Amino acid sequence: MCSRTAGTKTLPAGIAPKLVTADWREVVSHPDIDIVAELVGGTGAAREIVEGAIAAGKCVVTANKELIALEGVNIWRQAEAQGVALAMEASVCGGIPIHAVLREGIAGDHIETIFGILNGTSNYILTEIEQNGADFGGVLKEAQRLGYAEADPTADVDGYDARSKLALLASLAFGVRLTPADIYTEGIRRISPTDFQYAKQLGCTIKLLCSARRAEGGLFISVRPALLPTKTIMASVQGAYNAVWSRGAFGADTFYYGRGAGPTPTGVAVVSDLMRVARQLRPEPAHRVPPFAYTELPDAAPLPIGKQRRPWYLRFRITDRPGIIRDLSSILAEHSISIDAVLQLPDLDKQNLPFVITLENSPEAAVRSAVEKMTALDFMVEPPLAMPIERGV
Repeated sequence: MCSRTAGTKTLPAGIAPKLVTADWREVVSHPDIDIVAELVGGTGAAREIVEGAIAAGKCVVTANKELIALEGVNIWRQAEAQGVALAMEASVCGGIPIHAVLREGIAGDHIETIFGILNGTSNYILTEIEQNGADFGGVLKEAQRLGYAEADPTADVDGYDARSKLALLASLAFGVRLTPADIYTEGIRRISPTDFQYAKQLGCTIKLLCSARRAEGGLFISVRPALLPTKTIMASVQGAYNAVWSRGAFGADTFYYGRGAGPTPTGVAVVSDLMRVARQLRPEPAHRVPPFAYTELPDAAPLPIGKQRRPWYLRFRITDRPGIIRDLSSILAEHSISIDAVLQLPDLDKQNLPFVITLENSPEAAVRSAVEKMTALDFMVEPPLAMPIERGV
């Protein structure tokens, strides 16, 4: 069975559909349809379609990361009660079968940490800024022209798309249910060629990094731009590609790489899920693997991000005058933060002068508090940009 929007005139050769309709209810209620694929997106009509299909006893395939991140466990419970399959591989990293990896491939390990580049649009933009010295606005327009970014790019460049995907992967990896809105999130709008110039001085690049790791009492979890040493494997992920790196207590490190943005990788994941679910219908397997890997997922909230300790990169734009380093150092000292290095590339514009201070391992809460105080200094052209420096990813 297949469903097409009204107005569609042709289908691929050899396909003779019994039903072409613009009303999803006709598809969901049709007695000859066993699997419904939801590719609408969002949490409104898409949720109606998915829940309606499950209530009607249909298996569901979806690529909807927003819906599954927000309501996936509840939807899974509905599917479980109805005895139907829920398949969602295309919801994260379309070109990488990462759900299957976490759910089955390394299920015998105890995952300690996952890092990911989960948004191909943002990674494409950052790659272009780094390689060509282009400004954010110009690269964004090109990403929209190529189909990597939507007309409204907010979900991509402000980190919300990656946040939904990270919530999903964390559920699979750690067996907890997370609310996406609880995940600390920053986007890439403020990243400039200047930041890449300074990152290069530090032997690093900049990525929108999704991070989740076990700690005493819970999980540290975040989506934000971060500096990565160029010698690490994650730093080599360029353009619209995605990657996930995991570390297990027993199996050590594994790395997964593939294209994330674009319709073709997503299409591959959707069709693969359709094939898998169709096989499950043939005969019913004795023990179906739950789509969230665990049989129970207790609710969880991330640990306060302020407790996390990291080295830090602070980029400033200032109106030059004597005493600036003294004033900044004084604020850092007040917060018991130690400076690692001060970097300044040659620049003739003394009214908008960039420079960088790197910090030794410091609590995030102290760094954020210091940055807030620095923002009020009269020589600041704009608020300081603070990014963690990740090691060994």
